[in-house]
Amino acid sequence: MRVTKDMIIRDVLEMNPGTAQFLLNIGMHCLGCPSASGESLEEACMVHGADVNKLIDDINSFLEQEENK
Repeated sequence: MRVTKDMIIRDVLEMNPGTAQFLLNIGMHCLGCPSASGESLEEACMVHGADVNKLIDDINSFLEQEENK
């Protein structure tokens, strides 16, 4: 499965907990807070001043590598 900018943070984390590293790296330190349960990656990137397209590319590359292990 590929991550898209409209996916909810919680859903991405449930796909693979290893995705947390990418969110933490851009300043999303509130992964367990209520916002993570309803906020999309795009919304969170706007709030944190991050490039959603780069984040999605990084996460999808990671997920692809994990699938090929």
